[in-house]
Amino acid sequence: MAIVKMKHLRLIALERDRDALLRRLQKLGCLQLQEPPADENLWQDMLRREEAPSAQARAQLRVLETALDTLNRVAPAKAGLLTPRPMVGEKAFLDESTVEDDLAAAEEINAHAAQISHLRTQATRLRSEVAALAPWQSLDLPMELTHTRTVDVITGTVPGPVDFTDLQRQLGETAEAAELFLLSQSSEQKCLLLLCHHGDLDAAMETLRSRGFVGGQLKQNRGTVAENVSALQAQLQEVQAALDREQQALQALADKREALRLTCDRLTTALDREDNAQRLLGDDRIVCLQGWLPEKDVPRLTALLDTFDCAYDYADPTPEEYPDVPVQLKGNAFTRSMNCITEQYSLPAYNGVDPNPVMAPFFILFFGMMMADMAYGLLMIVGSLLFLKKKRPADPSFMEMIFWCGISTVIFGALTGGFFGDFIPQLCRIINPASTFTLPALFTPLDDTMSVMIGSLVLGIIQIITGMTVSVVKKTRDGHFADALWNEITWWVILAGLALMILKIGTVSGVPVVLCIGGVMLLYGSTRNAKGFGKVAALVAAVYNGVSGFFSDTLSYVRLMALMLSGSVIAQVFNTLGATFGNVVVFIVISLVGNALNLALNLLGCYVHDMRLQFLEFFGRFYEDGGKAYQPLSIQSKNVEVIKEDK
Repeated sequence: MAIVKMKHLRLIALERDRDALLRRLQKLGCLQLQEPPADENLWQDMLRREEAPSAQARAQLRVLETALDTLNRVAPAKAGLLTPRPMVGEKAFLDESTVEDDLAAAEEINAHAAQISHLRTQATRLRSEVAALAPWQSLDLPMELTHTRTVDVITGTVPGPVDFTDLQRQLGETAEAAELFLLSQSSEQKCLLLLCHHGDLDAAMETLRSRGFVGGQLKQNRGTVAENVSALQAQLQEVQAALDREQQALQALADKREALRLTCDRLTTALDREDNAQRLLGDDRIVCLQGWLPEKDVPRLTALLDTFDCAYDYADPTPEEYPDVPVQLKGNAFTRSMNCITEQYSLPAYNGVDPNPVMAPFFILFFGMMMADMAYGLLMIVGSLLFLKKKRPADPSFMEMIFWCGISTVIFGALTGGFFGDFIPQLCRIINPASTFTLPALFTPLDDTMSVMIGSLVLGIIQIITGMTVSVVKKTRDGHFADALWNEITWWVILAGLALMILKIGTVSGVPVVLCIGGVMLLYGSTRNAKGFGKVAALVAAVYNGVSGFFSDTLSYVRLMALMLSGSVIAQVFNTLGATFGNVVVFIVISLVGNALNLALNLLGCYVHDMRLQFLEFFGRFYEDGGKAYQPLSIQSKNVEVIKEDK
């Protein structure tokens, strides 16, 4: 239950060694640089905060990321779920000789992407203009022609529902020297051509406007509609050809993807180094820094610092510094699988308790109990191992958790005789209706529901008492044994007294001695800091909260039985549904599909409910959160896997 012990480093080095020192520290990857203290006049008055050109690195990183997004969109890489990150040696990764070439390639990609965007916008505009002229293609007059010496030439539209024949008749009644032509029509509009003598123009326009006539659609155009459409289509072909050339050029740059991904990681590493450089203080001759590192890494860092002209010292963190000390959890292959669970809640405080070693057995045991199916467990084991081996994730804790929970699921599946529910017995009965084959089982969720519930409650009591034990140890370690005595230990005495009373052991004249001792301890412990009437209120609150809290928390563990029962029932329902067809192939298909859904549902449900039991029923008894994650200056690699090299 240990949290990694940290050491506080203070260092003064020569300014000329600053960059080399930062690079070596980043390669070592064990020192988290600390912001300079704001309350020390020496640092403020004599030294200044170091400046670093991080703005340039951020701009270059944005160029690379934009180029990668473009390539992923235009020419997506063929990578599967289990495709691992490419492996790169540390020396090759830190070699920045190709950064300028890769930045030039990224800028070229971005230029092609910008040109493609411009050409697509231009093509959209041309298509819109062609679409706007399409209804007028039967007009064989030049569009700039608006009048002759005696006649006005006007084009326009009326709403689609307007009856053209009726409109012609009405126009003939009001303007005899006018003629209306229908060029095209649709459900939305009718395109019209009006030829009208100058003298009748006002009357004709008044009639047309009364029916929703709108003109002016062909203004600022010259030549016939057909000529304009032909010219626009020619321009569109040119734009499309240019667009194809740009896309082909962009496709040809797709082989730059891996180099850009590598350089993106390089710049991220450089940016992290530059950001950390701004946490330094110095002048023209010296540079000062402070930071935290694990105690076990002190020899490695000392060996590195001894190669520089510098002065440094290490110190243990003081209680006042505890809130600022970064937290790293110490774990083995078993307990580190719980990191993904603890980090979702909050890291423990530096002076707190690492919950992973005591939580891991319960979390894994509860998960397996709720899933309780050999086939599901085997899928979890094989899937997690395959993912860990092929994908090689930077943080393997989640898949390691799935692996251990899969082992627990197989064990409980063997105890309950579950393999995709009752898949094998059902299959045997389809093949041979007289078959009575069943998998051996110590107990079954449907037949031994009460036993499963009692077992769930017993496991819950064990975890609750474990949490209380951790709390006692922590309080005793921190010098608060009295709090442990009058809280957890008092209730242990009371529970022991109740057990002895039920067993009729340790009673004098029918009075349970241990229970009486526990009652006295509760009376004194709950009222020792209260005065007057507050003593009565404190006693009532202690009894009520203790009794209701303990038993309500215990009843929460019934969900273990509920999840085990629901998963078993759903699996059997799908198996029974498939068996009703009496066909082996149909049965297997329906059963596997249903069990796949059941597995997905159970994985989510068991994960959430298991976390709930840990966070609320377990952590609430001893956990002190608020820790800050240990984030040392180190090589940052998202797209590639950096292989450590000794030299």
